[in-house]
Amino acid sequence: MLKGSIPAIITPFRKGEVDYDDFTRLLNWQIKNGISGVTVCGTTGESPTLSHEEHMSLVEHAIKIAKKRIPVIAGTGSNSTKEAIEFTKHAYKAGANYGLVVTPYYNKPNQTGLVNHFKLIAKATPLKQIIYNIPGRSIVDLSFDSFKELNKVSNIVGIKDASNDLSRPLLMRSFMKNSFNFLSGEDGTIAGFLAQGGHGCISVAGNVAPKLTSELHKSWKDGKLKIFDKINLQLAPLSYVLFQEPNPTPTKYALSQMGFCTEEVRAPLIKLSTQTKKDIKRVLKVLKLI
Repeated sequence: MLKGSIPAIITPFRKGEVDYDDFTRLLNWQIKNGISGVTVCGTTGESPTLSHEEHMSLVEHAIKIAKKRIPVIAGTGSNSTKEAIEFTKHAYKAGANYGLVVTPYYNKPNQTGLVNHFKLIAKATPLKQIIYNIPGRSIVDLSFDSFKELNKVSNIVGIKDASNDLSRPLLMRSFMKNSFNFLSGEDGTIAGFLAQGGHGCISVAGNVAPKLTSELHKSWKDGKLKIFDKINLQLAPLSYVLFQEPNPTPTKYALSQMGFCTEEVRAPLIKLSTQTKKDIKRVLKVLKLI
């Protein structure tokens, strides 16, 4: 079962191309600082702007660098079921541990269509599937009845929940299989999510502060709640400022200040405002990251 801090790693760019050297340094640093897993080619990895070749190459590269030290979750979702199946088949063949499959965006399928989408992807390979439920970006929202139906599929094993509804893990625990994995998709809600029975977080802040986010989860696991609260308070300004402008632009700027990559993002994203840059620098200095 996945637990702890699992960064949704950025995709470094340099002069328009994927920078694999920076990706390698960043992932190795995160692993050294205690992360419990990594998600590659998610939204934070700017998956909408990656070519199929880049997407598959990054998944393969992450698996190569991880060397089985941590589980690799490959973003394999799409609003095309056929495309999601292709990405999932590739991730399974490449050796990923899980596939992260987002609810189809833009198409707005009904609940029957959503269930069919996830069943077809799960049927394509034995790869363990994590459903990414993020109604704020995809518009559609999986209902509890849909989850009950998908609970029958053996290799659908978890959810990344970015609904900000902290009642969800508690309510879903009452009807999902005991082994079902509950992962938050929002750094700012992690305390409530864990308190309601969640297991960890697919984290944006974990890109920038992997040691702190890992220690946060360890303190929860060890029952050291005063330490947990102290670290959570330390991380709160970082979690806030990293979403002050569209993700992952603030995260990339923060990492550029720390010497891990350029701040380069792909259009339609653009560089940060001067004020947000100042805010990020201030938070990084307080956390002694620069």
